[in-house]
Amino acid sequence: MDLLAIVILNYNGKAYLDKFLASVVAHADGHAVYVADNGSTDESVAWLKTHYPQVRVVINSQNLGYAGGYNEALKHIPAKYYCLLNSDVEVTEGWLPPVLELLEGNEKIAAVQPKILDYNYRKHFEHAGGVGGYLDVLGYPFTRGRVFTDREEDLGQYDTAQRCFWASGACFFVRASLFHGLGGFDDDFFAHMEEIDLCWRIQLSGFEVWATADSTVFHVGGGTLDYQNPRKTFLNFRNSLAMLYKNLPSHHLYRLIFIRLTLDGAAGIRYLLAGFPRSCWAVAMAHFSFYRHIGSWHRKRKQMETLRTLGHPVERYQKSIVSAYFFHGIKKFSDLQWSK
Repeated sequence: MDLLAIVILNYNGKAYLDKFLASVVAHADGHAVYVADNGSTDESVAWLKTHYPQVRVVINSQNLGYAGGYNEALKHIPAKYYCLLNSDVEVTEGWLPPVLELLEGNEKIAAVQPKILDYNYRKHFEHAGGVGGYLDVLGYPFTRGRVFTDREEDLGQYDTAQRCFWASGACFFVRASLFHGLGGFDDDFFAHMEEIDLCWRIQLSGFEVWATADSTVFHVGGGTLDYQNPRKTFLNFRNSLAMLYKNLPSHHLYRLIFIRLTLDGAAGIRYLLAGFPRSCWAVAMAHFSFYRHIGSWHRKRKQMETLRTLGHPVERYQKSIVSAYFFHGIKKFSDLQWSK
């Protein structure tokens, strides 16, 4: 069994593989590199076999999304740790040892991400990465380095390794045994927020999620779906509701879902006023989809009862990032007040 398997999920991403796979192979430090193909139709697999015969290929029969695609592919990849790496990520020399040192040095650490900077604006944190993700009291995600759309310049202000709530799916290291033991990602998420959901379950199981700035990668971001794409908006809002419904304790659940209904409605209106009517409709459809499939989500919630009763603490930001950002003008992670 390999110590580490670097696994890149690919769906019609030959152009990204052509641009970024060389950096992964060059800096793999002898670890196995896989491409898990999600039913591509752009000749990605043939191109890989010609240009990178040393890269191992796992083929899924169809596009199962990020969540299902990795779940299926990782069944066939034996390793102690997985690095789930987006195809639009440029890695750097020495990116692996700091992460592996954390995982090998502390059995409680189950998932880790590196510092993730923007490939096109290389001094700034990338939207989906930063240096570790967090979740506020209402279930809204943010990162060390990005609050909503405000991304900070990397001035070394977050150059520490520390616990966080979630590690970014753009470059997600995880213990293979725990990944499989928890059932992997939730297939029904398809894409977006699935890594946050998994990190929540990891913490409910008594393990920790970390981020380290001693390792750096550069992420294009929005390579599959642009950040303003209505499909991405739908998945983010729908999956956020599903994640909260699955994982929250009962005494917080229904009040929070009602609050989110109100706030998400306000977000939809903001999209409409900003000239994005399709994104506004996507928010509404996200709620319709969530309520229409409430039975399925409730079954998943019941399956989570055992984890919730273990009593392991899951620390979220106990204030509203919405209030901090929109009403108090806080645009930087470092300006947030963390006292309860």
